[in-house]
Amino acid sequence: MSTIAEKFGREDWARFTPKQRLQRYAVFAFSALTLGWAISSIDVIWPWVWDAPEQMADLFGRMYPPDARNLKTILSVLLETVNIATFATVLGVLLSLPVAYLAAQNTTPNRATLWLGRLILVTSRSVNTIIWALLFVAIFGPGVVAGILAIMFRSIGFIGKLLGEAIEEIDKRPVEALEATGASRFKVIVYAIVPQVIPTFWAVAILRWDINLRESTVLGLVGAGGIGIVLQGAIDTFNWPEAATVLLAIIALVVIGEFIAAFLRSRIL
Repeated sequence: MSTIAEKFGREDWARFTPKQRLQRYAVFAFSALTLGWAISSIDVIWPWVWDAPEQMADLFGRMYPPDARNLKTILSVLLETVNIATFATVLGVLLSLPVAYLAAQNTTPNRATLWLGRLILVTSRSVNTIIWALLFVAIFGPGVVAGILAIMFRSIGFIGKLLGEAIEEIDKRPVEALEATGASRFKVIVYAIVPQVIPTFWAVAILRWDINLRESTVLGLVGAGGIGIVLQGAIDTFNWPEAATVLLAIIALVVIGEFIAAFLRSRIL
């Protein structure tokens, strides 16, 4: 088998030029230094790390066998978790539509509304769902209302950004054709923009519901409703068999949600 140099008749052939090799070495050195600095700046208690496998084995031993005596309550709270995710997704989708319209450069009325829409999207995505939940628990008190609002506010930024980008990427020819006939702005949106964005709209809405279903399982840890309340109670009382049952229920819920989301995508898209 001939080498590349023999094939092309050049003995001085090299894959990279000296400048490219120097750049690659510089990147490798910088990455190594950054990684070393990151590791040195983290205060890791190494004896705990080495002891982790033994502690995990002990914890799993305490969880087995799972305790299903409180299964009725767990299933009831699990349904509440699904409702939180569903209601929050519906509200998030509805509120994200005008925000996406304002945040898209080709549909926003002016620069002020463009920056307003983008400010809303950035604010929504910058704050984690748990932080939103803590804020709304402080305002509305513990319960599902705080959980729904937390997921809704987080969803607005996610859905609005993706829909806004989809609006900016539409084919401009149908819009120009309708505008040339003297159609109103409302008709342009309905007949030229919406049909092109509908596939993205459903794809993003289904994806966000799937994500919200996962996020709603931990809201109870901060008092915002859902199955996380039962999980936190089991952990606080060292009731590890019941905690194992709750974790299995959460895993089952996520798996079922994945199948439902895939089914909806295959039917709608």
